[in-house]
Amino acid sequence: MTEATTGTKSGPGGIRMDAAPRLPVDRLLDDPGTRIIVCCGAGGVGKTTTAAALGVRAAERGRKVVVLTIDPARRLAQSMGIDSLDNTPRRVKGVDGADGGELHAMMLDMKRTFDEIVEGHADSERAEAILANPFYQSLSAGFAGTQEYMAMEKLGQLRARDDWDLIVVDTPPSRSALDFLDAPKRLGSFLDGKFIRVLMAPAKVGGRAGMKFLNVGMSLMTGTLSKLMGASLLKDVQTFVAAMDTMFGGFRTRADATFRLLQAPGTAFLVVAAPEPDALREAAYFVERLAAENMPLAGLVLNRVHGSGADQLSAERALAAAENLEEGGIVDQEPGNAGLRDPAAEADAVDAGARDGGAEADADTDADADVDADVDEITAGLLRLHAERMQVIAREQRTRDRFTSLHPEVAVAEVAALPGDVHDLAGLRAIGERLAAGVPAGA
Repeated sequence: MTEATTGTKSGPGGIRMDAAPRLPVDRLLDDPGTRIIVCCGAGGVGKTTTAAALGVRAAERGRKVVVLTIDPARRLAQSMGIDSLDNTPRRVKGVDGADGGELHAMMLDMKRTFDEIVEGHADSERAEAILANPFYQSLSAGFAGTQEYMAMEKLGQLRARDDWDLIVVDTPPSRSALDFLDAPKRLGSFLDGKFIRVLMAPAKVGGRAGMKFLNVGMSLMTGTLSKLMGASLLKDVQTFVAAMDTMFGGFRTRADATFRLLQAPGTAFLVVAAPEPDALREAAYFVERLAAENMPLAGLVLNRVHGSGADQLSAERALAAAENLEEGGIVDQEPGNAGLRDPAAEADAVDAGARDGGAEADADTDADADVDADVDEITAGLLRLHAERMQVIAREQRTRDRFTSLHPEVAVAEVAALPGDVHDLAGLRAIGERLAAGVPAGA
C-alpha cells in the first residue's frame, strides 16, 4: 500500500548505524485507498493514544475519520474532550476542519452491539424473548470472545455505512490483542458445534415428538448436562438456542465478510510497542501472526523512545567526570578551562584574604567555597543523570536491533517519550507530529 523509506540514524555515542525502514505515516493517512487502520499490540504500550493521534492527524489533513476504541480505560474520551463515549460515534469538537476533515469517536459496548444484531435480524416478538433470556444476558455481557466478536461486528457495521473515509480501530489491551481474528471462528464453532446441535434437536423436532425424542434418545446426555449446568440453566440455554436458531448462520456469514475485509488492500495494521524486551517480543508475535493470516501490515509504531541531544558524551565519560568532581579533582580555572586544584595555592589565597580583609574576607572565601561545592555537586548529579539516560538509550537500541534483525522488512515510526500523559487534543497533535517524523528527538 505504501512504500517505506530507509536510511541511517545516530546511535548512542553518535555512532551511525543502519536504520529500519521508516514508516511513512502521513502517506498512509493521506492515501484514499486506506480505509481501515487497526492498532494492535500488548497492553500498556500506548495503543489508545496512538489510535487517537492518528485519528486527529488524519482528520486535520482532510479525511472524515471515526475512531473505535475497545480499551476500557476510557482515556480516549478524556483526551478528546468528550464527557463519555458510547456505542454511537460522536463528533469531536476542536479539530481543525479547514481541509474538510471530521473526527468522530466511539467506544465499543459489546452488549449493546449484540442487542442491535438481535433486534436487526429477528422479529420483535422473538427479539424480545432473546433479550430477556438469562443465558443470552450472560453470553452478551461476558462470554469468552464476545468482546472481540462484537468488535468485528461493529467494524463491519461502520464500514458498511460508508459515512467515513477512514476507520481507526484500537484493539483490546492484552496478549490476546489479536483474538478478534479468532473470535468469529470460535463463536461460529460454538454456535455450529455439537453441543448447540444437541440442544437444538428437541426444538427442531418440536412439540410432544420433540419431548419424546429428548426423553428417549438423549436422556442420559441431558441428565448429565443438568447435573453440570443445573436444570434451570439448561432450560435457559435451550430456550435461547431455539430462539436464535434462524440467526446462527448470519453470525458466521458476517464474521467471514469482516475477516475478508481485514485482509483487503484497504486495511492497514499497525503494531504498537515500547522499546522494552517483553513488548517487542509481543510485537514480533503480532507481526508473525498477521503474516500467517495474510493481514496487511503497515509497520511498527515504537512509543516512548528515549533520546538525547548530547549523545556525543558517552555514559562512561559522564560517569568519570562526575567521579572526578565528587573527589575534588576538577574545577573551573577560567571560562571554558578546567584544571587540578592546588591546595597550597588555596591556602595562600586564604592567608592573603585574611591579611587584606580579616574576618570579612574569611566569610567571603567560605561563601565562595560553599558555592563551588554546590555547583560541583549539581554538575556531578547532572552528569550521572546523563549517564543513566545514555545507558537507557543503549539498552533500547539493543532491543530494537534484535527486533529488526528478526524482521528487517518491517517499517518503523519511533515516538519520543513524553514527560507526562496525553490528556487533550494538543497532546494528541504533538504525538501525531512525532509519528509523522518517525524518529525520536535527539536521534
